[in-house]
Amino acid sequence: MSKKLNIEPINSWIKNDSDPLIISGPCSAESYDQLRETCTQLKSHGINLMRAGVWKPRTRPGTFEGNGEDALKWIADIKKELDVQFTVEVANTSHIELALKYGIDILWIGARTTVNPFSVQEIADAIKGTDTPVLIKNPINPDLSLWMGALERINKAGISKIGAIHRGFSMTGKSKYRYVPMWKIAIDLMSNMPELPVICDPSHICGNREMIFETSQKALDLGYDGLIIESHIDPDNAWSDAKQQVTPEVLSKIKSNLKLKSNKEDDKSYKHLLDEIRDNIDDVDKEIIDIISKRIQLVEKIGEFKKEQDLTTFQVDRWNEIFKSRIDWAKEKGLDKDFIEDFYKVIHLGSINAQNKIINKKKANIKI
Repeated sequence: MSKKLNIEPINSWIKNDSDPLIISGPCSAESYDQLRETCTQLKSHGINLMRAGVWKPRTRPGTFEGNGEDALKWIADIKKELDVQFTVEVANTSHIELALKYGIDILWIGARTTVNPFSVQEIADAIKGTDTPVLIKNPINPDLSLWMGALERINKAGISKIGAIHRGFSMTGKSKYRYVPMWKIAIDLMSNMPELPVICDPSHICGNREMIFETSQKALDLGYDGLIIESHIDPDNAWSDAKQQVTPEVLSKIKSNLKLKSNKEDDKSYKHLLDEIRDNIDDVDKEIIDIISKRIQLVEKIGEFKKEQDLTTFQVDRWNEIFKSRIDWAKEKGLDKDFIEDFYKVIHLGSINAQNKIINKKKANIKI
């Protein structure tokens, strides 16, 4: 699934005096004064790339949906006055034409657009032949292929200044997050496209300002290239997403408390220690594979018995017994309950698939 893209380093197309890279600005450009004051304060705290919602695709109509071209005019004036870059969301050809007309530096494709290959292709066709950088948010549903496909479409259009934004996924059920991060999907994206800059959007992931710092720190610990955090001079009275925006001053405090980690391991003082531990991990992983292989062989024997006795592959009582006992065993070893639950769900699915192959195997002389 790995895909090599033609990508320019992010520091070659984003002005950045801050470490880590932080993109910030209001969820919505509500008025000239609100946008100018927010950006002025952000600039004083070392932020040089501003975000602002110009068109706001809301889940349901009837609420504020952006100031459109008027907001772009404000941005053009503020860009010139403050000498900063701006990024805005675009969803169609008309948006792109207007954004480029008013000198927007970087476009971003939102989650509700990334999910639709037709829309992404329309955007790719519209920017073909330009040198416009594009950031692409994950699709609103957890689908790595859709995200990678959107990146590939934009790159195929000749855009080499591209990056991804991880803003979380819409899921059913209760969660402390507004959009569940599902970090594994973003990590899989980094693994498949190692040259791709990936930026975390803790504002949308959290849906509240209280969790922004811890989520930002986790992203940096995982090796993300930067953050995009919504900021507003009066967040409690913002016209959209009030709960997840912070003042420029609070953003500055968040930034100053973040701890950066190195992703380089060429320091000889500890590299040999890491190599030794990793060799041990490799040995343990080989043992795990051997054990899984033995388990599958035992499962296949059960499958043969079930086939002879015309039993179903899924036995709910046995599954409940496995689920409870394995979690109890894991607790005794101090292992994370959620991790073991997920692990055994995968193991059990593999067992069912192995048994189904045996039970559904047809004899050679049976004609269908």
